[in-house]
Amino acid sequence: MHPYEMYQLLLERRDGHVMKVRAGSLYHAIERLDRDGLVTAVGTDRAGNRPERTTYALTDAGRSALHASVTEMLRTPVNEFPRFAVALNEAHNLSLEEAVVLFEQRRTALDAEISELTTIIESARGRAVDEAYWFVADYRRTVLAAERDWLDRIIDRLRTKDLTWPHPA
Repeated sequence: MHPYEMYQLLLERRDGHVMKVRAGSLYHAIERLDRDGLVTAVGTDRAGNRPERTTYALTDAGRSALHASVTEMLRTPVNEFPRFAVALNEAHNLSLEEAVVLFEQRRTALDAEISELTTIIESARGRAVDEAYWFVADYRRTVLAAERDWLDRIIDRLRTKDLTWPHPA
């Protein structure tokens, strides 16, 4: 597969929900993988007057590295230091009113993303795509729904004064 085809597949699969995907950075990543012996060029072609495209395949070392990386990521939880946790840690520096508004805005954004993921899931099911190719969308939707539900509880507790809020510094 050539890098542009990889990029199109990532977009089609909507992998932007789980990783940043840019065509330029993908080309650089393929160059690094090639330099490190994890992929190898297997051919070039040209369609019309378009630029020449190099097609790559995984090497045995690349398959081993992929296997090692995936098994480690599946097995071992890692604190990825999400920005939202940093913001929560410092939210007490805002007024109660501002915090509630921001939590509500985040909740609205989460609902939109959950809806988009639901559409992706329903589309994949409708096209009889094997679930192993899209269950990351279900995982992501479940995580976002849990965050939304947590926000609902926090917003309610802040409004009812069940959760006390300090005055900002």
